[in-house]
Amino acid sequence: MPREPATADIPPAPPAIDTQYTPVTARVLAAPVPVPGTDGRVHLAYELALVNHLSQPAKIASLRVTDGTRALLSLTPDALKPRILVQGKGFGETTIGPGQQAVVWLHVPLPDMASVPDRVQHVLTLDFASPKPPLVPARLEEVVAVTRIDRTPPVVIGPPLAGPRWLNGNSCCEMTPHRMAVSPINGDLWAAERYAIDYVKLDAAGRMFTGDITRLSSYPSYGEKVYAVADGKVVAMLNTLRESTPGANPTGLAIGEYGGNYVVQDIGSGRYAFYAHLQAGNPYALKVGQSLKRGQPLGLLGNTGNSDAPHLHFHVMDSPEPLASNGLPFVFDAFALEGHVMSEASLAEGGSKPVPFQITRQGAGERRGQMPLHRDVMGYPAR
Repeated sequence: MPREPATADIPPAPPAIDTQYTPVTARVLAAPVPVPGTDGRVHLAYELALVNHLSQPAKIASLRVTDGTRALLSLTPDALKPRILVQGKGFGETTIGPGQQAVVWLHVPLPDMASVPDRVQHVLTLDFASPKPPLVPARLEEVVAVTRIDRTPPVVIGPPLAGPRWLNGNSCCEMTPHRMAVSPINGDLWAAERYAIDYVKLDAAGRMFTGDITRLSSYPSYGEKVYAVADGKVVAMLNTLRESTPGANPTGLAIGEYGGNYVVQDIGSGRYAFYAHLQAGNPYALKVGQSLKRGQPLGLLGNTGNSDAPHLHFHVMDSPEPLASNGLPFVFDAFALEGHVMSEASLAEGGSKPVPFQITRQGAGERRGQMPLHRDVMGYPAR
């Protein structure tokens, strides 16, 4: 008869593993980086990609961002609708179909750097019309995409323009076209424009243009000098595209033409500055491989590529590829916050009619080490 093993012969049980069935999986496109903004808060801006692996729809009842103990952001379905894109359905839908993917744009404002957690996790509450317990109950709460905060400090740069009344017309951290520009490029999803700025110069009355909306000369932005924001080499450029007629976006652009005439500059530590929609030609005889100094002119503001009015598109990215890259935050070492356009309605009206923007001066003053936010109006030193 076989001998029963002694207690000492029995190996210890393995540690318990916290295992959860998560039919909707999630990943963060890029770890959030805290960046101070002109509103005095610290901002985490990032994207969450969701995939429903079931053969039935998954309806999102809520989404919470937590640090494991406290809720940093809570989104009901109504709050989620303008921040989620279900592929094949569009915005405003919170049900992810069988096998479908969705992207959620998250913005977590925090009072200061001391309140930034070491990591975030995402709690999805999902409803299923055809539950199959115990793995798929009628309501399931998942913990997904536990992600460390990237503590790399945002790069400190100088302004790419000079003079007063520069409007940040399309930037972080609201749901602007830049924030929403998550693109499938080279086999993956990229958010190169996460922190991008569209710069438009206003006249003394606060208007973006006067006269004929289709004439380049109607815009005070057109022809303004664009300057290097830091020291570094030119690694890519294009300067052969013709100016587009303002008032409407051009059609039929190849993917490499969306930035119009542009310059990509290596500004060090794996960061690249992208200056887009420049005028045709090469007024400063730039060459790939040429080293630029901060404040050196590199082009003239134009209206080339995917642009409906003269403006400078500027962003910082983690590769020299303007679209197949991850957008990185940046702060300006010093600038003047001159005001803030009060509403999206004013922004839309001033962009289509020669009328002044409604600008509040609340909070105006000198700023250091901050990222401009959407609708800010800034002034930079003259050159």
